[in-house]
Amino acid sequence: NLMSRVGCSRTQMSDDEEAPLVKKTRIFYGSLEEKERERLGREASGSGKDSVKAGIEAGNINISSGESLELEERVTERQSEVLADFERRKRARQITVSTDDAEVKACLRALREPITLFGEGPAERRERLRNILSVVGPDALKKSKKDDEKSKRSQEECQQTWYHEGPTTLKEARLWLARYSLPRAVKRLEDARAHREIPESTRTVRTQELHKTLRNLNNFCSQIGDDRPISFCQFSPNSKMLVTASWSGLCKLWNVPDCTLVRTLRGHNTHVGAICFHPQATLTLEDSDVNMASCAADGSVKLWSLDSDVPVADIEGHSMRVARVAWHPSGRFLGTTCYDNSWRLWDLEAQEEILHQEGHSKGVHDMQFHPDGSLAATGARYSSTYDLELQPGVIQWSGKTPGPLMKPSSPFSYHAATGSGDNTCKVWDLRRRKCIYTIPSHQNLVSSVKFQPNNGHFLLTGAYDNTAKVWTHPGWSPLKTLAGHEGKVMGVDMSPDGQLIATCSYDRTFKLWMSE
Repeated sequence: NLMSRVGCSRTQMSDDEEAPLVKKTRIFYGSLEEKERERLGREASGSGKDSVKAGIEAGNINISSGESLELEERVTERQSEVLADFERRKRARQITVSTDDAEVKACLRALREPITLFGEGPAERRERLRNILSVVGPDALKKSKKDDEKSKRSQEECQQTWYHEGPTTLKEARLWLARYSLPRAVKRLEDARAHREIPESTRTVRTQELHKTLRNLNNFCSQIGDDRPISFCQFSPNSKMLVTASWSGLCKLWNVPDCTLVRTLRGHNTHVGAICFHPQATLTLEDSDVNMASCAADGSVKLWSLDSDVPVADIEGHSMRVARVAWHPSGRFLGTTCYDNSWRLWDLEAQEEILHQEGHSKGVHDMQFHPDGSLAATGARYSSTYDLELQPGVIQWSGKTPGPLMKPSSPFSYHAATGSGDNTCKVWDLRRRKCIYTIPSHQNLVSSVKFQPNNGHFLLTGAYDNTAKVWTHPGWSPLKTLAGHEGKVMGVDMSPDGQLIATCSYDRTFKLWMSE
């Protein structure tokens, strides 16, 4: 019973002690905004700072005093890039771009951008143009169009025809040329009328005999003319001599038909483009007179006699390569073509330049005078176009053909022939001022074209396919192919008596061809 008494006393003692207080929930009426602000302020001032300090003391926050990591600038930079991109896209949506693909390409070209990319379609191209305009601004396209218009205007102004007063010597020379050429033209027309009165059967027989003779042409002589390629050859007016020009700078006189060397003309130091006989050389001129003229790539032009191997005189004034020289039929004037896009006419009696004619857009390569002496044809090197220019009174013909225009030839009264880099020979009518026939003559560049000297009954062409060919005129059918050179045929010529044909080549030889 002792245990039961003790248990009862303990129970009584616990009942006498005070019971623990229970936390009652408070009820607030109205807004809790002020209370919430107070609570947040206490947490920020107390617990927030204490937790940061505790973290630094524990080593969990590794920030030393005085150092900070600035993130605000980088974030701002990136945000600005994104905003700029958004603005650009917004401007791009507002830009109107044409749906015409050709116009889109023109706009890209005006902005100096590629007009097309690999695998790009019209829609992608329009989008690319829109993006470019959103960056550079629509005004850039207007500015480029204005610049193009200005350049076109300046080009049109440059292409305008203008005149200036020429020297008195030019006027006197033209009057002299008129007095010289008109009687020759009258005589040529009389000969043409007389030829027309010949019965057609007789003319046909003569033409057939000439064609038969030309078909029997064979290599009569082959001679090594120099150590370098031979660029030009020409017969003397009496058909007894041949002169050759070489890239070695030497010119040589040969007796024909035995091809023995007469004299070596030394004076040029670089490639000689051409050497030509005076129209009266070996006929009425003395050997000591000026009988020949030559030109070279250094711009030099030299005059030669037949009795000396050094030049008689030099013609100065060219600053670039002189490709060809040509004597006027009278022998008083000399024409030179230069790679400064011009050609010049020299009066050898007055010993001065009387005409410096510009007009070509590329270097002038060749020229030829009409037999009457009233016209001069010049041919220039072009990459895509060519023209034939006649002086005085400019007449220009244009046609699409690549490569150089070489050797305009006009021995017939109203026909001119030109050879070109498109492997063809074109025949032009001077009266109608247009091409009347295109001869697909060779398999490579046509370097030389030559009509029969007296009456133009056939045409001779030479080309870089190592051959020369003879063609009928008119009709333009092939008569004979002169094959035998191992290199490019650089020049061709026919003797005035009609007995021989000469060809010179890159293989350093010249060959004589004669009918058996």
